[in-house]
Amino acid sequence: MPKPLIALDWGTTRARAFLISETGEVMQRRLADQGIQSVPAGGYPAAFEALAGDLRRTAPEAAIVLAGMVGSRNGWVEAPYVACPASPEEIAAAGIAVDLAADTRATILPGLSCDDGAFDVMRGEETLVVGLGLADGLACLPGTHSKWAEIRGGRITRFASFMTGEVYGLLRNQSILARLAEEPAGEDASSGAARGRAAAGRPGGLLNAAFGARTEVLAGRMRGGEVGPFLSSLLVAQEIAGAQALFGATNRIHLVADGILAESYGAALAAAGIETTVTTPEAAFVSGVRRLAAGLAR
Repeated sequence: MPKPLIALDWGTTRARAFLISETGEVMQRRLADQGIQSVPAGGYPAAFEALAGDLRRTAPEAAIVLAGMVGSRNGWVEAPYVACPASPEEIAAAGIAVDLAADTRATILPGLSCDDGAFDVMRGEETLVVGLGLADGLACLPGTHSKWAEIRGGRITRFASFMTGEVYGLLRNQSILARLAEEPAGEDASSGAARGRAAAGRPGGLLNAAFGARTEVLAGRMRGGEVGPFLSSLLVAQEIAGAQALFGATNRIHLVADGILAESYGAALAAAGIETTVTTPEAAFVSGVRRLAAGLAR
């Protein structure tokens, strides 16, 4: 019989904890700025207590699963990467058991590696991909380092990372392009995004198109408030084009996002003629961690 589950998505700067019922309902959730970079050596049991000790007392019989950067080399215990192609069962089987207390054990989930001409890794996103429950398909997980993952026969066969969010921050805030940028107002967001998508389709590539965020303002043809949306849209469109070059053209993407990322990527994918099925990160995580926890119980 399924048990309740306490699941932590424990990243570098933040941690999210969930108490999940036997039927998959999120009964309680916690969010804290207590990522692994704030946990001292040997401090993980105490950090877990601060994050989710009350959840443990609420459901003392619950299984405990930790996902994300907590299993990295800089985390609690390194859970080695599982090489693609990998099934949910293979991911679960590679979990590492740790002791939170004398009578309390938890399992740290591993990440995935992929060597499809260039070596790549993910840690945490694999749980969300598993949560989509796909037999076949292509998933996009936007973020600071966006991930695109291919699923075939229920296994994650390969994936690729794109530094879209990080490069946007560098260009928008620390490059010469930032000097003429202003906060968007009025129609700046929509018009800047449209300009960025158009620029992505022109020859010359990203490095040439990005400089237009400066020269178009100098020419009086773009407002300063359009610079940020222009760069964001340009980079997302380039990411989508790069993913299609790697994985082949497709007419449907499974998008794991919410809020502004769901809107931005949804608009860019629609402009590229690609339909989307959208799942929130929380829903994908809860579904994925339950499926992996079931594999641990076998």
